[in-house]
This record gives sequence, C-alpha cells and structure tokens, in this order.
Amino acid sequence: MQFGIFTVGDLTTDPVTGITPTENARIKATVAIAKKAEEVGLDVFATGEHHNPPFAAPANPPVLLAAIAAQTERMVLSTATTLITTNDPVRIAQDYGYLQHLADGRMDLMLGRGNTGPVYPWFGKDIRDGIDLAVENYALLRRLWREENVTWQGRHRAPLHAFTSTPRPLDGIPPFVWHGSIRSPEIAEQAAYYGDGFFANHIFWPKEHTQRMVDLYRRRYAHYGHGSADQAIVGLGGQVFMRGNSQDAVREFRPYFDHAPVYGGGPSLESFMGETPLTVGSPQQVIEKTLAFRDYVGDYQRQLFLVDHAGLSLKTVLEQLDLLGEEVVPVLRKEFGALKPAHVPDAPTHAARFAAASDITTAVASSAPVTDRWTGTRAEDANAAAAL
Repeated sequence: MQFGIFTVGDLTTDPVTGITPTENARIKATVAIAKKAEEVGLDVFATGEHHNPPFAAPANPPVLLAAIAAQTERMVLSTATTLITTNDPVRIAQDYGYLQHLADGRMDLMLGRGNTGPVYPWFGKDIRDGIDLAVENYALLRRLWREENVTWQGRHRAPLHAFTSTPRPLDGIPPFVWHGSIRSPEIAEQAAYYGDGFFANHIFWPKEHTQRMVDLYRRRYAHYGHGSADQAIVGLGGQVFMRGNSQDAVREFRPYFDHAPVYGGGPSLESFMGETPLTVGSPQQVIEKTLAFRDYVGDYQRQLFLVDHAGLSLKTVLEQLDLLGEEVVPVLRKEFGALKPAHVPDAPTHAARFAAASDITTAVASSAPVTDRWTGTRAEDANAAAAL
C-alpha cells in the first residue's frame, strides 16, 4: 500500500501570525515539502492544478513535478487533480509523457473535472458539458498514448488526422491513471469501464458517501471484467493534524480550522471531525481512524493525506511529516499489510506494470498461459498487455 501527501497549494493567511506567504514562498515551500516527504519514507507526492487565486498550485503540474523529480529518487509523483475537462488532451498526453521520461517512470496522474466553475469559460468550455468533456477527452487521451497516427473527431476540439503524440510512453507503458471525484458517479463508472484507478476525495463528505462511491466503482469494475470487485484499484484522501497529545493538537489547529475559507463559518471542529475523515489529535488517533477506513471501502491501494493547508507554516507542515513518517505510516503499513488478502493487488507502479506486460508478451510468444498480476485473470493474447 502506498502512503503519501497531496497539496492544493492554497495561499491562506496564517490566522495566528497574520502572515500571508508570497507566491514565491509558497511555491518553494511546496518543493521543500515534497523533498521532506521522500526523506521521511512516504511513497507519493501529488499536487493540485489551479488557475486562479488564492492558489499557488501550478497551472501546469508537470512543471512542478519535473522540478521535484530532479531532486528526489524514489517517490511517485502525481496530481490531485489534472483537469481533463479544460485541458487539451493532446497537451496532457505530451506534457505528462515528457514528465514520465524525466521521472524514469515514477509518476502517474489523477484526472478530475475540477470544482471551480469560472475556469471553464477561461478555456472556452461550458461547465454544463463537464461530464461530456471528461468522457470525450479521456477517450482521446488513451488513444494518444496507445496508438500512433491517430485520426479522430469529436465535439469539443479540432479533429486530428494521422497525429502521433510525442514522446511515446516510456517502455511502451502509458502512465497509470486515477480518476478522482468528490460526488460524480459518472467518474466512478468511467474509471471502472477502463479498469483504471478510482480516487475518492474523502475530505468533506461523511463515510457513507465515500462508501457508496467506492462500492459503485468496485461493482462496475467487476462488471467490465477487469477482476473481482475487491481487486479494483482504490485511493482515498484524508486530512490530519497531529501533536503528541490530542489536547495540544486541537488547541493549535482550531484557529486554522475556524478561519480557513474552506472551513470557516460551517460546522464546529468537533462536528467536522465526527462527520468526516478529518483527524486532529495524536498519532495514535490518526492510526486508528485511518485503519477504520478499510471497514467501509475494503482493501485499498493508496492513502494520501492533506497536511499543508489553511495557512499552516512550513515549519509546522514539516513537523507533521516527521510524525507521519516516524509514528504513523510504519504502523499503517504493518497493519494494512497484515489484513490484505494475497489476491488483492498492490498499487500499480511503472516497474510492476512493465514487468507484467513483459510476462504477457513472453507468454503469448511461447503460447503459455500467464496470470495477469493486476487482475488475477489469464492473458490469452497480446491485447492484454495494451490494457495495463
């Protein structure tokens, strides 16, 4: 199981000090946070995509992720999310294809519709077409990574005639795709149809909502023949703030919760913790609440935590990462690992997917059946490799 962090790159005034970071400071802090995440043993760093204040998240995430790739060695770099609706799928194919080479394969991406309505007209799109854009653009993106000389025509961009996207995917393996959603069952259906990963935002909604979304994805994943429902590839978000004891954690985080635009004016901190996955407390409390996620989503492959929002200082965020790396994640790895059945796959990585494709190709050449390590099914022809 993979553990990591994701950032939305908000520029929020610290309610305790009154300091609002500059864009430059926030961008540099994001790189420092990513490097610290690898240092403490986390597996994934993911960045959001934003085109408007009050965010310093990149408008083009591959720029930030390429800089981090050059300063890290092991961690998977991802997005949370890449806007499949307002970005041109040709640019996504090429920009993330280039990043895949720079990062030697240790990247993937999460696609989403975005929840900032004004972004759509800025890019000549209509938010009422959001689902149609997500469906059409992703269908084209898949073809661009899997085919050369693509001829295509749709409703939302200019036609393509014998177009080949470059660079081609590293080792012939397209980047793994997660489809992220807060509330759209159509996106869970899309992820299931293609056998891709599904990432439930899991931030602002009660567990019952997340349970319904993940259950839909798992049932449809099995329906489309990618494997059993419990073999579907699931990721979850979450948000935490920790100190050595819960009283200190609540006391310190409360002004951030009360004043952050995303929280302020809503339920109390205590109500929000009771109704959503937010955990403010000791490392042990974070461990216990995170382990309980499995009770309503089943075995899953990726857990990402939000730790750098609401105006928290860089110093505080780095302290949170120390606690995650030293006290929380080692226990979660052990406990989740002991509970996971053998037939449930690990989180997909480039190296593992390349090895699986090589196994299938070798088996087809020798006419020997092989079991696909991602679905548990036997591959009978070379087309199975293209589906990975």
